[in-house]
Amino acid sequence: MNRCPDPVGIGRRATGAVHRMSTPSPSLIDQQAQLLRAHAPFSAMRLADVVALLAGAREAYYAPGEAVFTRGEGFASKVCIVKRGRVTVEADDGVEQGRVHFESGQMFPLASALAQAPVAANHVSAADTFCWEVPVPLLQEVAARSVVLSEALTAEAALLLKLSRKALQIAFTSYTYAQFSMERPLGEMPRKSLLVCKPEDSLGQALASMQTRAAGSILVADDLGRCVGIFTLKDVIAKAVLAGVSLDEPIRTVMTAPVHILGTDESVEEAALLMARRGIRHVPVVDRGDGDRLVNIVSERDLYALQRLSLNQISSSARRATDVSQLVQVAQDIRQLARSLVSQGVHAKSLTRLISKLNDVLTERLVHLVLERHQLAAHQLCWLSFGSEGRSEQTIATDQDNGLIFRPDEAATDGLEPQRRKWLGFALEVNHALDACGYPLCKGNIMASNPECCLTLDEWKARFDHWIKRGTPEDLLRANIFFDLRPLAGNAALGQALSQHVLSRPSQVPRFLFLLAQDMLKRSVPLNWLGNIETVSVGGQESIDLKLRGTALFVDAARLRSLALGVEATNTRERFEACALAAGKSVANAQNRADAFEFLQMLRLRVQLAPGGGPSSPDARESEHLPLAGAVPGHPNAIAVN
Repeated sequence: MNRCPDPVGIGRRATGAVHRMSTPSPSLIDQQAQLLRAHAPFSAMRLADVVALLAGAREAYYAPGEAVFTRGEGFASKVCIVKRGRVTVEADDGVEQGRVHFESGQMFPLASALAQAPVAANHVSAADTFCWEVPVPLLQEVAARSVVLSEALTAEAALLLKLSRKALQIAFTSYTYAQFSMERPLGEMPRKSLLVCKPEDSLGQALASMQTRAAGSILVADDLGRCVGIFTLKDVIAKAVLAGVSLDEPIRTVMTAPVHILGTDESVEEAALLMARRGIRHVPVVDRGDGDRLVNIVSERDLYALQRLSLNQISSSARRATDVSQLVQVAQDIRQLARSLVSQGVHAKSLTRLISKLNDVLTERLVHLVLERHQLAAHQLCWLSFGSEGRSEQTIATDQDNGLIFRPDEAATDGLEPQRRKWLGFALEVNHALDACGYPLCKGNIMASNPECCLTLDEWKARFDHWIKRGTPEDLLRANIFFDLRPLAGNAALGQALSQHVLSRPSQVPRFLFLLAQDMLKRSVPLNWLGNIETVSVGGQESIDLKLRGTALFVDAARLRSLALGVEATNTRERFEACALAAGKSVANAQNRADAFEFLQMLRLRVQLAPGGGPSSPDARESEHLPLAGAVPGHPNAIAVN
């Protein structure tokens, strides 16, 4: 394409060639800066920063129908700011897609330029279009000193990720109710006509009201409208009939109190987690800004009315299980629920937390069943989770990463090793039972049945101290997931004591953090020297490992940063956000990293839930390869829209 200076500023030939103008004079740059400042975000930037952008830019003209950028041409070395005209984003067949168009004051293609990724779509001039072409290094230099521009670029990245998530949801959704969101505030749930009584009202009056309304519960509120209790049909037998309570007794004597409540600004996800954690089916909703006044109630049926399996049903089944065979069915139900939620477009953050919570309930019940068989006391041990379970980020295809802290019997005279053998026998049975439930044995033997993972609290502390102070690179390669520890069952105080001990050490040992960073850098971003995604051939298809070359990069970075800053969080999103606050950095940037991580998590879930994938598939346990062709049906460039 022929480009040359055009002092007239029109620069159009009959051939439609593009002509680039020479850099304007300082006085003209000032005039152009005032023109650009009519548009956000430049309107909020300092004049000197806008002038700096334009001083290093070149002006170009594109005729109608002319390509500004072509899909697959490599990463953009410049960003265009539309001065006048219009640029559309088109697929290969000329159909408009995604962002549709860019007009005066808008920048493109930011995703390609900032991520140094190939241009993902054709950008075509739709009219006589004049653009300022800003070199990417200059844009980054100005953004480094302009908070306004930096935040605008961050917001643009968030928008692109949002479009990518939406495309992925469309690909997954096979039901008409795909708009359900676990992140929806409870205040947006449909308001009900509440059935409420006062604490001094009689049991008979309350039952009569429930009978009239065919209601399964009645709320008890004080004169200020604050919820002080709840009475359900489940309570009728347990607290009234069997207890022989008179119908004249005030409802306060049989109601459940205190009651678990949530505010209108809390999410559907929080309600679901509360129901699972407490084994309840109703959650009153209050207005925190109005003295906790009762405004609504949500039930299990409200949250999951469209699905056969519910979170509470599964968690209740796990708690009631009396043998491993029943827990095997619970594990299958967890996976079926996950499929249902994926089809509804539930975000990976919510979905992995729910999966992890249900897996926690299952594992905790299993631990207690085996404790009973071995006649051991729960307060004498703490079952630890590591890795994805420790981070509350379990997906469908996940193996075991666990350990055990046992409290030695001070009165024992035969030494520590006989006690350890007793706990190892217990742990071996738990590990094999989890394997029967579909959680494979860890190939790296990071399991409580391994003597190296079945230790006293002092032994665990000594082991972490060795890794931190004297560990070799090979030690840390194997040990890094131990730093995602979380107490899961038994005596939580033992696990919390270990966690606090571990957190107090890394920031004092730069060598440890350096070695951990070196190990992290062994996994590079999967891009080749041309800026294209680096693939491997699996089953004749070019694909990418979403775990090892995707989510693991985010997990490692968040872990390293949190250990360096002494952040307690183990969840990757929470680590990013907490580290940003601890370091005085932008939380928005941290949230964007977390969003990108969770987008890859959703892709992993899609691979695992596809036919032939999941925990029943041996291949799924080895790796999680996503074929790049058709990664998102109908949206082959969902990760980079612009």
